[in-house]
Amino acid sequence: MKVGFLGPKATFTEIAVMSVFSEDELEPFRTIPECMDAVADDRVELAVVPIENALEGSVNITLDYLTRVVDIPIVGEITIPIKQHFMVHPSNQEHWQDVKHIYSHSHAIAQCHKFLHTQFKGVPFESVTSTAAAAKMVMDHPEWQAAAIANELAAKEYGLQIVQRNIHDFNFNQTSFFILSNKDMDLPLMEAANATYKTTIMVTLPADHAGALHQVLSAFAWRKLNLSKIESRPMKTGIGNYFFIIDIEMKLDEVLIPGAMAELEALGCGVKILGSYPSLMVELD
Repeated sequence: MKVGFLGPKATFTEIAVMSVFSEDELEPFRTIPECMDAVADDRVELAVVPIENALEGSVNITLDYLTRVVDIPIVGEITIPIKQHFMVHPSNQEHWQDVKHIYSHSHAIAQCHKFLHTQFKGVPFESVTSTAAAAKMVMDHPEWQAAAIANELAAKEYGLQIVQRNIHDFNFNQTSFFILSNKDMDLPLMEAANATYKTTIMVTLPADHAGALHQVLSAFAWRKLNLSKIESRPMKTGIGNYFFIIDIEMKLDEVLIPGAMAELEALGCGVKILGSYPSLMVELD
């Protein structure tokens, strides 16, 4: 089986993929949309893309592309711990505090705000497509006297020297990744003892009126359906127009969730199931 993931090699996404699909053929893609397009075009059977970080929230490009451009079911979710390290080219390690630029993914930079603010105030930092891309860039250009924020696998893969470990602002740092596929298959994480189930739906409200969102939530509340997340995203049709992504903490059944969806549709809402899938928390060494 061919599994696509946000590349290049040694991203956090690859770490998540390796924790579940280590025996499969892995193919990195440069961006999240390219990764999803590969599934839509049947170039890979699965795609794994980041969806949410515990410190920085949702990855909006993943949500927007999934709900607006491609129509691919969510078939699984992997959550892994995240550790961010500060690394430089080996030729610059003795003077690492004198770096001129810092590169990483925008979420990684935000996760390390306190460290950067206290240690490198005034040093420009630049967002790139992934933490691994930042590591590769720093390795390819030692003359830049630059640093990357990335994981330990990236340091090993691209030959960088870690000069400061665990620079993220909070110890509880995790990222979740969606597994996307058009194919019906049994995933390895379904067999894990600690796997749970989620159902994710997209809801658009009827014409704006007082109490519309309350009515939506009531459809779940009286059925005692536990919602772990409700998030708004702009409809891109005007200020104040939103749709909602809702995570329900249970597998799609034949009564409760369909009943809630039918009630929402009776209220004039648009409802779409994005996926009902196993969710696995992975403990890494």
